[in-house]
Amino acid sequence: MSLFQAILIGLVSCTAASTIACLGTTVGNYTLNRPLVASMIVGIILGDVSGCILIGIPMQVMWIALVTPGGTVASDLRAVSYIGIPLAYVGVKAAGIDPASDEAFQLASSISAMTGTIGITLFYGTAMMNLIWQHIGWARLDKGDFEIVGKVDTLMPLISHFCLSFLPVTLLCYFGSGAVESVFKSLDVSVWYVKALLCVGSVLPAVGIAILLKSVVNKTSDLIFFLLGFVLAAAMGLTLLAATVVGGVFALLNYQMTMIKIDANKGGGAAVVIDEEEDISL
Repeated sequence: MSLFQAILIGLVSCTAASTIACLGTTVGNYTLNRPLVASMIVGIILGDVSGCILIGIPMQVMWIALVTPGGTVASDLRAVSYIGIPLAYVGVKAAGIDPASDEAFQLASSISAMTGTIGITLFYGTAMMNLIWQHIGWARLDKGDFEIVGKVDTLMPLISHFCLSFLPVTLLCYFGSGAVESVFKSLDVSVWYVKALLCVGSVLPAVGIAILLKSVVNKTSDLIFFLLGFVLAAAMGLTLLAATVVGGVFALLNYQMTMIKIDANKGGGAAVVIDEEEDISL
């Protein structure tokens, strides 16, 4: 990876992390920081969009149900996307592994977990530096300097993201890519510890799906649709678009059946009310 490519990845990471630059968290944290979106951007920079997207898919599945309850961050997707994807891609290419193979998926998941831990440090470091800016702003406000409000809200957070987003991502991508490439060139997938790493990496995406199901499935009967979709996609070889169409048909049928049941309940309730009124009149 060249220095220019590492700088571009660092700039995108800094932009995605900045609420000001992205005009809110919807474009930044909830879009550009997602591995599936970031993999396309990294692929454009590295010159292999399809390969990087294949690396980003298991990372996206792994962190698909990531939430931040009470501000607690389990992993920072900024580091996963803009450090993990470039390093995983370089490592997979250096090892001569097909990005679409199971080994590539497993290695990408393992690297995703490690870089996510690095991202936690960068996230809390950014928050700590922003608290320093706020302390400076309050001190200046007490002295009647109201112009400091705009600087604390706009300019100073950019310094935080430059120091703890742009610089770490750029340096890790540039210097880390060489180290990862040398390690993966001598990687022997038949060694027991490499097999253990691959085994752990293959389980991590399943954990992400399980956490997602835990948050969206309210009744056990809801799993029927998930299992049916899985069987159709796995056994019949349906594409994502075909599976989406089939899922939409079942969703429509479920909606219509639910509305029919609701209308039937309303009709039965009205009949009971009428009978009661007739009894009263008699």
